[in-house]
Amino acid sequence: MINLIPNEEKKKMSKDFYFRLITLIFIMLSASALTASIAILPAYFLSFVGENFINAKLESQEDEYASLSEQNALMVVKDLENKLNLVENAQKNQPAFSQKVINEIILKKIPNIKITEISYQNDPKMGEKINISGKALSREVLLSFRRALENDTAFSEVDLPISNFVKGSDIKFYLSLIPS
Repeated sequence: MINLIPNEEKKKMSKDFYFRLITLIFIMLSASALTASIAILPAYFLSFVGENFINAKLESQEDEYASLSEQNALMVVKDLENKLNLVENAQKNQPAFSQKVINEIILKKIPNIKITEISYQNDPKMGEKINISGKALSREVLLSFRRALENDTAFSEVDLPISNFVKGSDIKFYLSLIPS
């Protein structure tokens, strides 16, 4: 067969063919993108609504937990207030025996004396009394400790029994003080 179409026409037809083919490809891609976006829309809306529902439920649960934690905090605060009231009332009713008295005893302590116990007695008949027990290196050290306590104005009477002086060294002593 003989080709009766001129070359210029063939080139033009070829260009028209490629133009139609590219146009068809773009139309098919657009249609596919439109179909895909339409197909995805319901799932997107469902996930959006589900997320809002979950956030609302989470906020309501947080409010419930906050109220429970607030109740627990209030209970702890009331418990602490009760304990503080007990301590304050105990301090109001507390006798003169205090940190000041203990500090006075410790300040008068000589390095060769070890104090093992400090106790306090408040007897309505006999009054307030502070008992100290410990160990002294020698009689002279114990005597100088007693004199230091006697010279202190915080104590009106210092009682060190003579039986504490029986041993010459490593003396276990018991001393009674009456605060002024």
